[in-house]
Amino acid sequence: MIVQLDHLVIAVADLAQAMADYTRLGFTVVPGGEHPGGATHNALVAFADGTYLELLAFLAPNPAHRWWGRGPGLIDFALLPDDTAAVVAAAQAQGLALIGPSTGGRVRPDGVQLIWQTALAPMPGLPFLCGDVTSRSLRLPDPASWHHANGARGITQLTVAVADLAVAAAHYHALLGSPPRPTASGVAFRLAGATIALAPAAGAAGPVAAHIRATSPGALDRQLTHGAALELVT
Repeated sequence: MIVQLDHLVIAVADLAQAMADYTRLGFTVVPGGEHPGGATHNALVAFADGTYLELLAFLAPNPAHRWWGRGPGLIDFALLPDDTAAVVAAAQAQGLALIGPSTGGRVRPDGVQLIWQTALAPMPGLPFLCGDVTSRSLRLPDPASWHHANGARGITQLTVAVADLAVAAAHYHALLGSPPRPTASGVAFRLAGATIALAPAAGAAGPVAAHIRATSPGALDRQLTHGAALELVT
């Protein structure tokens, strides 16, 4: 079963600069660590609802990496399963050919080793799974860092632009195990504490692009978010 939205991956060119910029936006930013093989390193913005933003930068060119050449901005997101292998098997039984689980991890700046299992979808627009082997409390920063000067407490909605709404909705249905509900611009799936909304990409004329262009009181400066379209809501 999918427990909740886990985290959003935001690709940045310069991690130190991104940490400074997100701090300027009122977020509490915590150094994460370096991933195995030295390909990438990260910093985290964690929230009280158990989700977080992962600011991720490459340490050296790595064309073989699946995230190389993507960004800057929001490039991927993860869901938290209660049992990674079981969720993969259930999705495969519904015809969704997830790849995995495979084991990964990183070392925190304090030397603590984190281990998790991931599973990937071969088609675009779908999230990956990230289930903990070591305690999830080790992957999340100290609760003191969950408080942010801008008042952010969690992630309420993630909107995903998709090429084919019907196909994407069927894939998400197979992965999440629940049907979508229609919305004004597409469909949505409800998770514990958050909504995943799907909307047709449709280029510059689509609803996602139109929303990003619109002026919102809570929209954050995309230069400071390093390309991620983030909005604070009340």
